[in-house]
Amino acid sequence: MSHIKRRANILVNGVLAGSLTEYKNGNSENYVFQYLADYISAGSPIGFHFPLTETPYKFDELPPFFLNLASEGWLKKIQCEKGGINEDDIFGLLLANGKELIGALSIINDEP
Repeated sequence: MSHIKRRANILVNGVLAGSLTEYKNGNSENYVFQYLADYISAGSPIGFHFPLTETPYKFDELPPFFLNLASEGWLKKIQCEKGGINEDDIFGLLLANGKELIGALSIINDEP
């Protein structure tokens, strides 16, 4: 049985496009990205492998598209140390630092 562990809002140029949800399933995590219905009718895909559709995208691990948005090297180390984040927790790193990513996307923690 899986349950929601964490969720992020995905914004494109400041417009809410969808959500990325991490589910806990036993000892593993699964991820689901889904566009908002309103965004599908007026927005642009977040990436080549994510065409606009109402069908959720399901993954057994964090997709490379999102993995590649995270910091690497010395910056990742500093962000993890300052944020108390395990260096293997890329989704946590994105939740903590995704407001000001390079490019059009922002990843905003959906928890208060």
